[in-house]
Amino acid sequence: MAEASSTDRPLDEQVRLEIVDQVAWITIDRPEKGNALSPPCRDRIRDLINELNGSYAARAIVLTAAGDKLFCPGADLSHRVPSERPEGVPERAVGDARRMMLDGQYTLFPAILDSELPIIAAVNGTAAGMGAHLAFACDLVIAAEGTKFIEVFSRRGLVVDALGAYLLPRTIGLHKAKELVLFADDLPVAEAERLGLVNKVVPRDELAATAGEWAGRLASGPTKALGLSKWLLNQSFDVDRATMMSNEAIAVELNTHSEDFAEGMASFRERRDPVWRGY
Repeated sequence: MAEASSTDRPLDEQVRLEIVDQVAWITIDRPEKGNALSPPCRDRIRDLINELNGSYAARAIVLTAAGDKLFCPGADLSHRVPSERPEGVPERAVGDARRMMLDGQYTLFPAILDSELPIIAAVNGTAAGMGAHLAFACDLVIAAEGTKFIEVFSRRGLVVDALGAYLLPRTIGLHKAKELVLFADDLPVAEAERLGLVNKVVPRDELAATAGEWAGRLASGPTKALGLSKWLLNQSFDVDRATMMSNEAIAVELNTHSEDFAEGMASFRERRDPVWRGY
C-alpha cells in the first residue's frame, strides 16, 4: 500500500499540540515534506499560539519538529491554492506575491514575537529559509549538535523574506547579516551559538529534555511579568529612549495589578520562595 501523503493526514497530525505541566509543545510533523510548511500548517501554528495567549492552559511554549534531520526547510512550494480569475487575468499578476505574504507568513511571525507567553525553539535538524527564521523569532533557541541554519534564499534567486531582514541584523549586526544572506552558506550550529542566534547547543538525545527543563522553569514563573518584559525587549531597537521609559512605566503599572506581583512582594517580606500562578 502506498504511503499516504501529508495532505491526506488531518491538519492536527501535521502540526501537533500537546500540553504537559502547563507547557504547550507544538510539533511540526510532516515527514513526507521534510517538515516544510504548507499554508494550512503555517496558519495552524499561528492560530495555536494566538489561542494559547489567553487560555491559561499553558504558560510557556516549545516549538519543535519530528525526526532528527530537518526542523523546517521553509515553505512547502509544492502546495498550490487554486484561485478563480476572470478571463484574461494571468495566473500571476503584480501584487499577488505581496498580498500572499501579508496574508500568510506575516501573520505567523507577529504571533510568535508578540505572544504573551515565552516561546522556545527546540531545533532538531536543519532549519533553512523561513524555517530558520521560525526559530530565530522565538525567545530562546536550543539546538541539537550537528544541526545547521541556511539563509537559502539567494541560492534560489529569491529575496530574503520571513522577516529575516528584521531579525538577523538585530541579533548579529548588519554586516554579518549581509554575509549570511548574500552568500547563503551553511551556518553550523556552533557558529550560530557564537553569533548569538542560538542560546544552547546540546547532544541530540538531550534536546527534548533540555527544552522541557527550560520551558518548565518559564511555565512556573511569573507569567505576566515575563510577558511584559518580553514586550519591552522586543521594542528595544525600534523606539527612542523617551518612548521606552514610558512603555516601561506602563508595563510596571500593569504588572502591579497581577496576583503574582502581590505574591512576589509577600514572599519577599515573609522570606520564603514565591509560588507563581501565572495571573
